[in-house]
Amino acid sequence: MRLISTRTLKPGMVLATTVYNAKGQALIHESVSVTERMIHRLIELNIRYVYIEDSLSEGIKVKEAIPHKVRQEAIDTIDLTFSQIQLESGAGISINAIALEQSAKQMKKITETILSEIKSNDELLTIITDVFTYDSYIFQHSFNVTMYSLSIGMELKLSQKNLELLGLGAIMHDIGKMLVPEKILLKPGKLTLEEFNEVKRHSEYGFEILRQLQSVSLIVAHCAYQHHERLNGTGYPRGIQSEDIHPFAKIIAVADVFDAMTSNRVYREAMLPHEALEVLYAGAGTLFDATVVEAFRHAVAIYPTGMVVELNDGKKGIVTKQNKGFTDRPILRIIEEADQPITEHYELDLTKALDKVIVGYDPNYV
Repeated sequence: MRLISTRTLKPGMVLATTVYNAKGQALIHESVSVTERMIHRLIELNIRYVYIEDSLSEGIKVKEAIPHKVRQEAIDTIDLTFSQIQLESGAGISINAIALEQSAKQMKKITETILSEIKSNDELLTIITDVFTYDSYIFQHSFNVTMYSLSIGMELKLSQKNLELLGLGAIMHDIGKMLVPEKILLKPGKLTLEEFNEVKRHSEYGFEILRQLQSVSLIVAHCAYQHHERLNGTGYPRGIQSEDIHPFAKIIAVADVFDAMTSNRVYREAMLPHEALEVLYAGAGTLFDATVVEAFRHAVAIYPTGMVVELNDGKKGIVTKQNKGFTDRPILRIIEEADQPITEHYELDLTKALDKVIVGYDPNYV
C-alpha cells in the first residue's frame, strides 16, 4: 500500500484501507475502486491522504497502531464523558458527578487497553494510518495525545502505575474545552483576543472539573492545568517555568502540539509528521523538554510506511519498514532514479547507506 494525496486520486484507484467518519462508520471500504464522486467527497471532508494499492507498493503493509474497534470505543467513551459537563447560564459549571465518576473509571480501563495495545505492537507507532474526518477533533485529538504520551512514557521507561496515570491525564487533558463555546472552537478565521483568552481558559476549566472527582488523582487534574505551560514561562494559564511543571504535563505538551500540527483543522491544513517534528525540535529546551522531544522521535515513525520520499541523490522510494531507534532512516523500496521510473525496484536500508538522507516527500507521485 502507498500513501497519496486525495487530490492525486484518479477514478479506478483502489483504496488499501477503509476511510471512516467521526462516528466510526465506514465512508469507503478498503479494496473499493474510487469514483470521481468519491474523490470529491473525500476532498470536501478535508481528508488529505489515503492509502492505495498499486503495483509499485505491492506487498507493503501498514499495521494499525490501535485496532479500529479499540480506537472507536475509546473515542465514544471520551465523547460520553465530556458530554456530561456543561456550563449553565448564571450557575457556573454543572457536573453530573455520579455519572462522571463512573465515566472516569471507564476512562481508566480504556487507558489500560490502549497501553496494552501499544506494548504489544512490535513496530513504531505509525501515524496517518487511520484516516478520519475532522469534525470530532476534540475526541479524536484526546485519543491521539494519549497514544503519543504513552509511547513517550514507555520510551522514558516509566513504571506501569505512572504510565496509567499519564494516560489518564492525557485522555482527559482537554476536558475543559467542553465549556468553551463551539462557535469559538470551530471558528474558521483568526480568533479575536477575547476569543483566544476564552479558549485559553480550558486549562483552568479542566482542572476545576477533574479535581472534584474522588476517583481521579490530582496529578490528572494538573495534566489538564499545565499542558499549555512552557519551560521558559511563556505558556498559560500561570506562566510557570520548567521546574514547576509536572513531568507528565511536559510529556502531554509535546504530544498535544504534535497532534495539533498533524491534524486537519477548520483554519489550516495538517503538517506531515517530519515537518511537525522540526517545529518541536526548534522549541526543544526553551518551550519543550528536550528529553521528551527526543523520546518522542524514537517512539513515533516520522516517515510513515507507504510514503514516497526523495533522497539527497535524487532517488525516490517508498517507505517499506521502520528501523527502531532511527525513525529518520527507514527502509525504502527505490522506484525512481535520475527523474526516471525504474523497472527493477530494490531495497535500500538507510541505516546502512549513511551517505543517503531523506530531503523531501512526494504525496502526489503517480
